[in-house]
Amino acid sequence: MEELDLILEEAKDQMQKALEHLDKELMKLRAGKATPGMLSTVRFDYYGNSTPVSQAANISTPDARTLTIQPWEKGLINEIEKAIINANLGFAPSNNGDMIIISIPPVTEERRKELVKMAKAEAEHAKVSIRNSRKDANNDIKKAEDASDDLKKSYEDRVQGLTDKFVVKTEEILAAKEKEVMTV
Repeated sequence: MEELDLILEEAKDQMQKALEHLDKELMKLRAGKATPGMLSTVRFDYYGNSTPVSQAANISTPDARTLTIQPWEKGLINEIEKAIINANLGFAPSNNGDMIIISIPPVTEERRKELVKMAKAEAEHAKVSIRNSRKDANNDIKKAEDASDDLKKSYEDRVQGLTDKFVVKTEEILAAKEKEVMTV
């Protein structure tokens, strides 16, 4: 029984990780509003270490269309600016000597539809990952030696319940992102 509980818990953790990954991926899809999270994937070389910009600078949004990045060390401005350009986020950063300023262009209707398509693809990846977790858990449950067939069936049903719950959460996250992207 303990073995089956562990299998169930591991499946739940894997499904939760799939949702967390989906959240991170959807955060990268910008819908026109400036958010510090847009730069979450940008890393630069800081004394030989690959460092996220957020760990070496203040990132703020003075308004809905502007991001400002103020490095804690002025010497890092050019490194961070290069990293933003190389991250291929579609931003054109400018540098005034003290900080980097990024103007976020308004998003066209066509681009919004493209973003929704990308969001749907990410949600589908999350669902596939959740289903794979279910398959792995069910295979492990079938291999369990100290459990009766009825108990195994009961745990498979619980895994299916978890799967259904996480797929619904995925749909809810996608619906919220779609609404955010399509709101002008």
